[in-house]
Amino acid sequence: MHVSKVEICGVNTAKLPVLTNEEMQELFKRIKAGDMKAREEFIKGNLRLVLSIIQRFNRRGEPVDDLFQIGCIGLIKAIDNFDLSHNVRFSTYAVPMIIGEIRRYLRDNNSIRVSRSLRDIAYKALQAKDHLIHKNSKEPTITEIADLLELPKEEVVFALEAIQEPISLFEPIYQDGGGDAIYVVDQVKDEKEEDEKWIRNIALKEALNKLNPREREILNLRFFEGKNQMEVAEEIGISQAQVSRLEKSALKQMRKYI
Repeated sequence: MHVSKVEICGVNTAKLPVLTNEEMQELFKRIKAGDMKAREEFIKGNLRLVLSIIQRFNRRGEPVDDLFQIGCIGLIKAIDNFDLSHNVRFSTYAVPMIIGEIRRYLRDNNSIRVSRSLRDIAYKALQAKDHLIHKNSKEPTITEIADLLELPKEEVVFALEAIQEPISLFEPIYQDGGGDAIYVVDQVKDEKEEDEKWIRNIALKEALNKLNPREREILNLRFFEGKNQMEVAEEIGISQAQVSRLEKSALKQMRKYI
């Protein structure tokens, strides 16, 4: 999926506006007062956020235009439910809603089809398993099933896995007398909190985009390439004092957005 192309769904992504936090707050107040023009401006000002999010799903094989449209639905839902009293940045609130909308779309439109040949092998394997259990009074191994069918054991394993029903993450797997249930999701949760880290990365990118090109270049050289102020000064042709001043100014400005 190529998300770097200039036009998506008729939208020229190279010319999308970027709103400051203050502009968003002012527009949102107008939206709550019923100003549809402000709503349209607010949506356009956050389309870059949708673009940044759909890049995460660029290996799913879905058309980028479709993902962009679904992401926009999530964005609109976030606008409809956002409240300034939440005391959080709109992007922090909107990202999980946009991700959720895209995931629902992918789940609902990604039916898994098992070929007829695989199903046949799987059903023969199940019959062979029952036969061996009845014969030997114990659970057979995959190798024993494969030998009976005269098939490679890898093929048998693949066929049996293909017909397994997917399990919901919210399927209860344990519940005592009066306590809370333990769900599948509780056992497979990501301890690294990848979604939270990813959201923070988006916030960082948003803050960087609000800097001018010179400030972005200095921060990139300093913190992403690991150069000292003297090396940066030599590379871009200004004094070390200027680098220091611009760096402090850029960092101070970024703190307003993170």
